[in-house]
Amino acid sequence: MAAPRQPVSLGKVLSAWGLLLRGYSPLLSIEITRECPLHCPGCYAYGDDHLGGAVTLRGLRDLRGDALVDGVLALIQRHRPMQVSFVGGEPLLRHKELSRILPVLDDWGVHSLVVTSAVIPFPEAWNAIHSVRVTVSIDGLQQEHDARRKPATYDRILKNLEGRKADISWVVTNQMMQRPGYLDEYLDFWTTRPEIERIWLSIYTPQRGERSAERLTSESRARLISELPELKRRYPALILPTGAATAFASPPASPDACTFARVSVNYSADLKTNLEPCFFGGNPDCSECGCAVSAGLHWLRGYQFGAGVNAGHLMDVTFAVGRHRRRQTPPRTLPMATPPA
Repeated sequence: MAAPRQPVSLGKVLSAWGLLLRGYSPLLSIEITRECPLHCPGCYAYGDDHLGGAVTLRGLRDLRGDALVDGVLALIQRHRPMQVSFVGGEPLLRHKELSRILPVLDDWGVHSLVVTSAVIPFPEAWNAIHSVRVTVSIDGLQQEHDARRKPATYDRILKNLEGRKADISWVVTNQMMQRPGYLDEYLDFWTTRPEIERIWLSIYTPQRGERSAERLTSESRARLISELPELKRRYPALILPTGAATAFASPPASPDACTFARVSVNYSADLKTNLEPCFFGGNPDCSECGCAVSAGLHWLRGYQFGAGVNAGHLMDVTFAVGRHRRRQTPPRTLPMATPPA
């Protein structure tokens, strides 16, 4: 198994700042395939407006084999991120290609995150790659999850995780907040599983004008935010970015105010189409954003250095310098490695 990962260090923060100063994006997200065997209600990736309305994810021409491996590595070469997230669709449908890509990114010092339903098992060898993490999306307790995400049921996920280590991506919806004890029951189950290392909590982020059972009411959101510190105390494996509760209560007002949207770049399955304004695509309601990464970076933006200067001021200067330098300086390439066959 890979060695335990360390918390974010000052060195990583400075590395990210250096990338921004040179006009690069520290975070890259790739919808590596348009295919998925699940048909989850309300899946934003397959919405009509996910890619801006001109085309849908299923309407794109995605890649396989050498074309996919070469295309992904070319994107890494162009953007030089610190971390790449592989989403979909279902990324494990391209596990053969990912097994060629992930070791190369590790050689380049690029961290990788594979977000999956665990509908099929991922290669155990991935756990031995230090810079790779696998995160499984699990939508609530078994009855609700199985109804929404079959064939990726609890029983199938547990079987496919045997002998492996993974994190969980947990998106809290309004339905969960309607049943007392639901959050504790979910955390009590998954934090005792030997396969699970960490649980990342986000809040359901709706699209503008959306009317759905998943969208939290203002009362449900306030109650969840008030419960987060105690949940973290009882379940240390629950990952909440520093300042998450504050940021969840006051999300960035727009993509222009969202640090996450500004430091990330996102591609869909043809490796050409960009996702805007962030990996949600479409027209997300930023006033109700519940993205854990966005929350953490939004809190950081308000960090005070004194003399009326905060981290947001430095970020704005950094973005401006980076844009100028990127226009003036041709992008350099990473030292190329030969993908293993």
